[in-house]
Amino acid sequence: MLAFGDSITNGGGELQWGVALQSWALWVARALGLPFTSYATDGARAVDVVREQIPMFLERSAHPHARYEVGCLYIGVNDVRALDWDAVAFESDFRTALAFLLDRCEHVLALTAPLELGRPRAGAKVADMDEMVRQVAGSLGTLVVDLRDFGARNLVMADHVHPTAFGQIAIAERALAVLSSVGIEARVAPRSLIAYEVTRWRRLRGDLTYAYRQAKESVKAATRRAVFGRRPRGRGSP
Repeated sequence: MLAFGDSITNGGGELQWGVALQSWALWVARALGLPFTSYATDGARAVDVVREQIPMFLERSAHPHARYEVGCLYIGVNDVRALDWDAVAFESDFRTALAFLLDRCEHVLALTAPLELGRPRAGAKVADMDEMVRQVAGSLGTLVVDLRDFGARNLVMADHVHPTAFGQIAIAERALAVLSSVGIEARVAPRSLIAYEVTRWRRLRGDLTYAYRQAKESVKAATRRAVFGRRPRGRGSP
C-alpha cells in the first residue's frame, strides 16, 4: 500500500482513551494485511505531493517501479484553508498525483474533505474542492472515499481539522467499505485491534479538555476573522 498526503495521512498525535493516534491509511493497510509505505508530510499541499513527495518516492524507494495493490491520496485540506487558494492549480496538481498512483497501483483511493472544515470554517471552497476531487477521480477511474459529512465530538479535534485516534479509525472504516465494494475485503476490522476502557473520570476529563480547547479555537478563530477575514495557512496546518 502506497500513500501520499499531509499530516492526516502522516498520522501521530496524542492518545485517546489510551488508543494511539495512527494514520487512517496505516489502519487500512493493517486491516488488509498489506505492507505500508507512506511519503505523507505535515503541512503538505497538492503541489508538495507533486514536487516533493513523488520525487522522494522515486529517489528513495528500493523498488521505484514496483506495483502496489492500493494507493491513497488525501490532500487539499491545507490548500483550501489557505489565503492563496487556487482552484485551477489544485486541480492540476491533484490530477498529476492521482495519475502517478494509478500508474503504480491496482486500486487508488481519493478522499474528499469534511464540509465543516476548520475554525473559522473554510466555507464554500471546500464543496468546490470536493467536487474537483470527485470529477478528477471519476475521469481517471479511481475510487472516492466521501468524508463530506465526517465530523463528531469524538472523531475530530477541537480545531475541526485533525481526526482523533478514533477519527482515524473511522476514516479507515469508510475507506475499507469502498474497497469492499470492488471486492477487496479486510482480513480484520481496525476496531478489533484496539482496547480501551471508558470510565466516568476519563469521560469527564475528556469533556473538560475538549471544552477548553474548543474555547481556545473559538478565540483564535475570532481573531483571525478580525485580522485576516479568513484563516491563513500556518503552523496548525495538517
